[in-house]
Amino acid sequence: MSLPRQYRTGRRPLARTDLCLTMSSIKIECVLRENCRCGESPVWEEVSNGLLFVDIPARKVCRWDSLTKQVQRVTVDAPVSSVALRQSGGYVATVGTKFCALNWEDKSAVVLATVDKDKKNNRFSDGKVDPSGRYFAVNRRSVYKLEKEEQIPDGMCIDTEGKPWVACYNGGRVIRLDPETGKRLQTVKLPVDKTTSCCFGGKDYSEMYVTCARDGIDPEGLLRQPEAGGIFKITGLGVKGIPPYPYAG
Repeated sequence: MSLPRQYRTGRRPLARTDLCLTMSSIKIECVLRENCRCGESPVWEEVSNGLLFVDIPARKVCRWDSLTKQVQRVTVDAPVSSVALRQSGGYVATVGTKFCALNWEDKSAVVLATVDKDKKNNRFSDGKVDPSGRYFAVNRRSVYKLEKEEQIPDGMCIDTEGKPWVACYNGGRVIRLDPETGKRLQTVKLPVDKTTSCCFGGKDYSEMYVTCARDGIDPEGLLRQPEAGGIFKITGLGVKGIPPYPYAG
């Protein structure tokens, strides 16, 4: 059974170095029409069977329950660029130029560290936790890290075979790359243009979740892609991902 045209892989003939996914093997669905202005930083939380993500300009951290399909949101006081699990419980997030601890129960945020206090218009653009439990954050100029004993996170994730999957902004696709040769191995086309990030999740981490954005799409474009800003789930990729690393602090 073939997929609808808008879900087919690629917009152009793929080079021979590309390994296309069999059309009947994958399924792409919008599991949440959240209308994010700029959705980012998807993180699977195994204990809650849920997906964390942020809407950067809307200043929201969101948690979607894959069982009940309900969404909870916490609003913060500045653009929030990433969120991560915390080993000691709760979550951590990069808010403006601050690393914050999030208490989901009372929806509070406590500042753990602040950088670039003298640069009022600066902010973090992304963040991730490494295998050692350090939370790395990136702004336009610098990379910072928050370690367990210190004060202080990309559009990609990695599968169990060590291959990166990258969401292509304005490309409307997620691609799998060979990290040694740089060759594209697989391409998955989505029905939205502004794909921003991706992560593996689900019971055995065989599902991929993709965030995207609505900002910058004109009204005519939104008519063509009404699910822009939503959360997409891709199944049937034939590979699994690794669980996210929690911040050790």
